[in-house]
Amino acid sequence: MPQWNLVPQNGLTENSGHLSNGPLFAAGLVGIRCLRMSGMALVLGSLAIAGCGAGPAGGPPSQRGGSQAEAATAVDVAIARRDNLKPALEFTGTTQPQRQVSIRSQVEGKLLNLNVDVGDRVQQGQLLAQVDDSILMATVAAAEAELAARQSDILRAQTQVSEARTRVEQARLQLQQAEADAIRLENLSRDGAIPQQQAEQARTTAQTAAQVWRSAQEQVRNQQQAVTVAEKRLTAQQAVVAEVRRRRSFALINAPITGAVVAKVSEVGNLVQPGTEILKLGDFSRIKVLVQVSELDRGSLQLNGTATVRLDAFPGKTLSGTISRISPAADPTSRLIPVEVTIANPSNQIGSGLLARVSFGQPTPSRVVVPQTALQEKRRGKSSTANQAARPTPPAQPNRQTSGVLFVVSESGESPTVQSRQVKLGDRADGKVEILTGLQPGERFVVRSGKPLEDGEPIRLSILSE
Repeated sequence: MPQWNLVPQNGLTENSGHLSNGPLFAAGLVGIRCLRMSGMALVLGSLAIAGCGAGPAGGPPSQRGGSQAEAATAVDVAIARRDNLKPALEFTGTTQPQRQVSIRSQVEGKLLNLNVDVGDRVQQGQLLAQVDDSILMATVAAAEAELAARQSDILRAQTQVSEARTRVEQARLQLQQAEADAIRLENLSRDGAIPQQQAEQARTTAQTAAQVWRSAQEQVRNQQQAVTVAEKRLTAQQAVVAEVRRRRSFALINAPITGAVVAKVSEVGNLVQPGTEILKLGDFSRIKVLVQVSELDRGSLQLNGTATVRLDAFPGKTLSGTISRISPAADPTSRLIPVEVTIANPSNQIGSGLLARVSFGQPTPSRVVVPQTALQEKRRGKSSTANQAARPTPPAQPNRQTSGVLFVVSESGESPTVQSRQVKLGDRADGKVEILTGLQPGERFVVRSGKPLEDGEPIRLSILSE
């Protein structure tokens, strides 16, 4: 509005260097006053309309709700959940059977039968396949015939020993008779009854009988040695027969373990040689998982320690395992150490080649975990916090602070409000803190707010809220 310099009606006014007489100026002043009164009336009318619209009893409800929404504090809200503040080390590996056996032919021949296929369950000793054994049967027959000949040699040698012993006995009797005759004739010759020459002949006969007796004994010893040699030959031939019979038994291929057929390498009709692979069997009573562990994590692992195994093939299922083997040597390039974990498989549902996720160590107790930004200082009096930004409890002394304040969302009224909650704090890590008591899983709490909050204060959920 322009500024006016007013003087009494009977005086003069100076405006822009010009003088005006009193009557004319008075008429102009009356007009100006009328304009100012009209402007003031318009302003008062506008204020009256605005006051009616903002009063508690005036204006439509939509306008009142909009004012309350503008007064509510914008906050980020999250849902309390259980989590592990320090997750266990997790590594990936592949499932394998506890034992895997390669079934190979030990003889040469055509594969006649193959009684199992991939995936079939087999028991130890079950007949799996058969190789043609016609040549082996002929070999066994020849070895058995030779064994019979060796047995005949022993019988013949034993007979000769018996005959030699008979001759020894005859020679002994003849020696006794010759010695008796020589003594008698010696006595007669001494008495002069017979010539001395006859007594000497009797003595010579006795000496000859003694020599025959000794010769017969030597023959017995020789025949006994022949029997011993024949017996050794018989033993050797028995070993040959046992070997060819065992080789013939290899034509029947039996399962060495209880398990399942993992792979079928050969087919019926193929000519197999000693060492030719036919089948692969796996023992799935227990499953092993081989993972590569960094040398930095080796110190936290112990033989027979516990492990947790999760399989992508069975989501939501956790298995308990045991560290059954830790390799003493790390890979010189990657510095990774092979570690074997064994898990039970009583139902035989777990097969080989599945992706496994292995976590070592006993999992820490799962507690409610919240961001540290959710911890706030409870302030009293709105006048002291009206123009201050909300701030989390400073983590300057994380080990000493054992309690804090959270604001929990309450939706019992028409609009959501917040209530402060005293909570007991646990460990901290990676910007998160454990809540030991004071907050239950599923409750909604304030993570961030635009300003410090008070009990019962209405809030407005941001688009980032859960």
